[in-house]
Amino acid sequence: MSSKLRLKRAKRIRRKLKKINTERYRLTIFRSSKNISAQIVDNKNNKTLVSATSATKNDKNKKKNEKSLEVAQNLIKKALEKKIKNVYFDRAGYKYHGRIKSLAEAIRKGGLSF
Repeated sequence: MSSKLRLKRAKRIRRKLKKINTERYRLTIFRSSKNISAQIVDNKNNKTLVSATSATKNDKNKKKNEKSLEVAQNLIKKALEKKIKNVYFDRAGYKYHGRIKSLAEAIRKGGLSF
């Protein structure tokens, strides 16, 4: 898949989500070939409230899916400390499959609702 097409799809999805969800924070993700990161953004003030990534850890033996579950746990812990419970999921043009799906399901089980 071309990077330009993914970015075009991401902008289209994000534009639609911002119109609908004006009272919630945005949970956005970035997936590279080896790492995954997630952050909760306040669209009104253009500020990142909480972020978590797997790039800081030096766990080369862990599988990618395990890394995404760790990122989900870190993000949940930080979000609940700041009393964030309702977000909307911006998948940034990625398919809801594999690591993205496991990250989203782990965040739902952890206590955030979207």
